[in-house]
Amino acid sequence: MKAAPADQIRLLDVQALDTRLTQLAHKRKNLPEHEEIQSLEADLAQLRDFLVASRTEESDTSREQTKAESDVDQVRQRAARDQKRLDSGQVTNPKDLESLQSEIASLAKRQGDLEDVVLEVMERHEAAQERAAELAQRVESVQAKVQDATARRDVAMDGFESEAETVRKEREAVAGSVPTDLLKLYEKIREQQGGVGAAKLYQRRCEGCRLELNITEVNDVRAAPEDEVLRCENCRRVLVRTPESGL
Repeated sequence: MKAAPADQIRLLDVQALDTRLTQLAHKRKNLPEHEEIQSLEADLAQLRDFLVASRTEESDTSREQTKAESDVDQVRQRAARDQKRLDSGQVTNPKDLESLQSEIASLAKRQGDLEDVVLEVMERHEAAQERAAELAQRVESVQAKVQDATARRDVAMDGFESEAETVRKEREAVAGSVPTDLLKLYEKIREQQGGVGAAKLYQRRCEGCRLELNITEVNDVRAAPEDEVLRCENCRRVLVRTPESGL
């Protein structure tokens, strides 16, 4: 393939712009904020699960406390009625009197036991409330961190995208001045060679594969016409001669 030396030099400019686009894409993909957000969102999901569990426990203990207090109140009312009957003097039969006194004593014990239950449930309810409040604060804090990291990521992404758009426009203009057949060859090689389709020959070394040409290869390059499109014998990339080629 033939191409003017100036066209081959412009191919290096296209390669430099493509390399910059690849670098920008890599930076966008590997922003530290991506990993930060992922970690924070994992923490947030776990905290929300804990919060749901704590609020469920809070609700359950609230109902349990209400029931326990109702049980105490029922026993207290029954004991009060029995005590009123006892104090009224209406019960005169010794056997009935003894039975009534026994029931009042039993109710007093029952009330005491139930009040202990109420206290135990209240403690669990308060603990659940405290845990839920603490978790709610932690959720809010992590949410704020996610929002901050997301905002930083978006600013960085916008900056990269703006620069990439500028580079793409410049690349389009430069590539438009390169002969079509040379550009097609470059694109094909670039796809095969990990994004690098053309390389400078610098001080007898291919800047694509970083290998120095042997004496035979150097002599072949020296003998080749200026408009001949050369390929590196090792990596097969387009090898572009410049005044720095060391020939």
